[in-house]
Amino acid sequence: MGDRVLIIGYGNPDREDDGVAWHILEGLARRLGLPAPKQEIGDLGRLENAPDLLCLLQLDPELAEVIAGYDRVCFVDAHTGAYRENVRLEEIEGKFQASPFTHHMTPETCLALAETLCGCAPQAIVISVRGHRFGFSHTLSAATGTLAEEAIERVVAWLG
Repeated sequence: MGDRVLIIGYGNPDREDDGVAWHILEGLARRLGLPAPKQEIGDLGRLENAPDLLCLLQLDPELAEVIAGYDRVCFVDAHTGAYRENVRLEEIEGKFQASPFTHHMTPETCLALAETLCGCAPQAIVISVRGHRFGFSHTLSAATGTLAEEAIERVVAWLG
């Protein structure tokens, strides 16, 4: 039996490129022949020998207990140019990070909560994709759409 893997995409699919993670997870589902990504933590079915896909608006503390049940987790989101790379893949570890926004929790904080609450945290990476437009639409900009395809390839390679 292989590793239990969870891929979590987060962002707002109503705000153009902020929803790139949703597009990436839908693309992964098609590419890997998996069911559509779940949109609620309670809907995860723990697929055998395949990654579970979960799309959320944001990361919440409740997610810590869920990710503690996985061996590997990939967080997927958009960035606004904070990184030099258009598609950035980074290994991360649990670390509490304070945020000025009460609704914002980082993947590192989620991992730290899993470790604190459950005594374990999965191996994890973050893939951040450069967003270019953040208006009100479900459609990605052409530039970010191309980057989403690159991100899908990188996730598939990470899955091994």
